[in-house]
Amino acid sequence: MAQLLSVVGDQLARVALTVLVYDRTRSAFLAAVTFVVSIVPTFIGGLTLAWLADRYPRRAVMITCDLARCALVLVMAIPAVPLAGLVALLFLVTLIGAPFSSARAAIFPDVLTGDKYVLGTTVAITTYQFAQVLGFATGGAVITFFGTRTSLLVDAVTFLGSAFIVRFWVRSRPAPANAYGGRHEPSRLANLFAGARMVFGRSALRTPLLFGFLAAFYNAPEGVAAPLARALGSGAAAIGLILAVNSLGETVGAVVVGRFLAPRTRLRLMGPLAVGACAVLILFFWEPDIYASLLLLFASGLCASYQLAANAAFVSAAPQERRSQAFGLAQGGMSLGQGTVMILAGAAAQHYAPARVIAVCGAIGALAALAIAVGSTRGHGGPTIERPSTDLGQCQVSSRMACSFRGGRVVVVRGSVPGLVAHGVLLPCAGPVVVVPGVSARSRRA
Repeated sequence: MAQLLSVVGDQLARVALTVLVYDRTRSAFLAAVTFVVSIVPTFIGGLTLAWLADRYPRRAVMITCDLARCALVLVMAIPAVPLAGLVALLFLVTLIGAPFSSARAAIFPDVLTGDKYVLGTTVAITTYQFAQVLGFATGGAVITFFGTRTSLLVDAVTFLGSAFIVRFWVRSRPAPANAYGGRHEPSRLANLFAGARMVFGRSALRTPLLFGFLAAFYNAPEGVAAPLARALGSGAAAIGLILAVNSLGETVGAVVVGRFLAPRTRLRLMGPLAVGACAVLILFFWEPDIYASLLLLFASGLCASYQLAANAAFVSAAPQERRSQAFGLAQGGMSLGQGTVMILAGAAAQHYAPARVIAVCGAIGALAALAIAVGSTRGHGGPTIERPSTDLGQCQVSSRMACSFRGGRVVVVRGSVPGLVAHGVLLPCAGPVVVVPGVSARSRRA
């Protein structure tokens, strides 16, 4: 509920400022830059502020972030604030949102384990996408009838409501254990590089992260929504629909993938769906009308539901005591990618048809998705999968770490130990070893 209120307000503010800038400047590039200003700070915040959710109680971090954003948005609603000031304040609002998102994402696996986490994530993603649909779809209409200042006041109220819900509905938990076990903690810069090595150095984290980065390409239409609507002969309400329909597709897809597909099936479809989310946008090359455009964006969002499987794979491989930092780095990288692609798309839309720009972004994304999908199937530590183990409940298992031997199997869960020898075969392991009945195995130093 807190997420619903917060996201609705965020999307309302994004649409308000994007429309305001485009109406004043008639510049597709500046409109894209304004939209990106509400995204790129997530990259900076993910790198520099996500650690707060690993150092302090995560509920307290979420409440503090909400109250700070409420205050900033109230300043944005003051009529005397110039356009440049509005953009700068939006930058700060988004920057402060990074530790909030990291804390919320890190709390989830503590509450829900095994496949319950996937189902819970489905609900969270559905809520998030519904909030985006609601915020985007109503944003244009609200701005048309009430103006941008009223929209910003609504945004401030949503942050206040989110803080209230977190305070009274989320159970207080202590700060996570120190990841360094009492040893001297390195500097912030060294800690940042250590986190980056952790995320990009482990294939179980790197592969789903790369799949997540593909959002930059299939979200490119958001950066050119205003000029696309104008090219299609529509107004502010159409901008909201263009922004909303992709999220609507992701909402429907998340329900189907999370509720009706088994963990193995989710992982098998992750690559094809990632390719499809981008490839369908290539059809924009023929500059379809508004109805066909909305249908294509919906189909792209439907395929983008593969992010649910990527999210589950990522969280299963991230250490609990550094989970917020891992999420912050992932979130920051995704935001940087989306911001870069959107700015380039906006600049290109100054000289070429917005629909053709979307088609090019889709084609590049499809090629990148195909390369990642092929690389993840070559046995070099593919994405994390979920396997139930006998008498042990749900275990998160890396695909290269689970093997069958004479009716049994070896299950490896997150942690840090050497290799495993089973019937003379040395298996590379990155976690404590649990041998299911039927397997003869012993642990030794690799």
